Amino acid sequence: MSQKLFVSAQEVAEKAGVSRSAVSRTFTSGASVSPKTRQKVLDAAEVLGYHVNHLARGLMRNESGIVCLIVSDIGTPYRSAMTRALTQQLQNSGKVAMLINTDRSDDSVDLALRQAIRYRADASIILSGLPDKSITDLCLKNGQRLVLINRDDDSEGPLKINLDDEDAAARIATAFVRAGCRKLAFANSQAGTPSLMARERGFVAAAKALGLDVIVERFGHTGYESGRVVAQQLLTRKERPDAVFCATDLLACGFMDAARHQFSMSIPDQICVAGFDDIEQASWSSYQLTTFAQPVDMIARETVSWLAGDTVQPESQSVCLHADLVWRTSIRGG
Repeated sequence: MSQKLFVSAQEVAEKAGVSRSAVSRTFTSGASVSPKTRQKVLDAAEVLGYHVNHLARGLMRNESGIVCLIVSDIGTPYRSAMTRALTQQLQNSGKVAMLINTDRSDDSVDLALRQAIRYRADASIILSGLPDKSITDLCLKNGQRLVLINRDDDSEGPLKINLDDEDAAARIATAFVRAGCRKLAFANSQAGTPSLMARERGFVAAAKALGLDVIVERFGHTGYESGRVVAQQLLTRKERPDAVFCATDLLACGFMDAARHQFSMSIPDQICVAGFDDIEQASWSSYQLTTFAQPVDMIARETVSWLAGDTVQPESQSVCLHADLVWRTSIRGG
């Protein structure tokens, strides 16, 4: 069986009857080449099926054009939306996105970053877990840029993008009180990520400032089934909460289904519920969930803009973005 090989620039040059450098100039934006020579090269390239080897060209400039996305739970609605926005922005800027699917552990992120270094990636975007500082330093030493999204890290060098999670939690606490709720609860997973814990802290602190206590329940990973279990834990208490802020929309969807179908509770008449992320399902008629919208497109733009900087290693930067409150009918008065 014959093996198909890539057509080389030298073969195009021989076919067109021009020099190898003329082929290179033809496919280099802004390079000087006569219209006649350019057309000869393009015609030869078309006949031979030639495509520029951007990887080889980039490595000669010490740039591969590869940006690694390190992410777990890619099937969840929020991570899927974030990955879609990032890959689209990267492609629009001429980069190649390489996805590395990890588990939720920091060790798996360390392994993913080592893999990114071996592939000479220009940058890595971390959406899950937190790398060890030694791995971060190794990436920076190798000239790789790092972007940490919703991660809590004080390392110098990476771009850190976070949301004003605590402020959002304070706003929802106020909304619950205005709806007449006084028995507040917070539904969380046991993932313990910086963003989830910031929402929990902000909600508890805001409630305390309003003179109210908060029951906190945590269970499992951050998904629909955990929301159902947390609902069972909260709604079998002697004194049920009348308002629950769920750390994510997936938790909230599980909570709402359990509250209605297992405990015959009416939302929002008997219990108010809020979430975070504004996933597609939050707007479905089954949920109509009041939530906070993750600014995924803005996160992607901030990320790619920073990566497109002219310096070899741009300065470390922290960006805090605002999450808009999306009012629906899961809170009375919403």
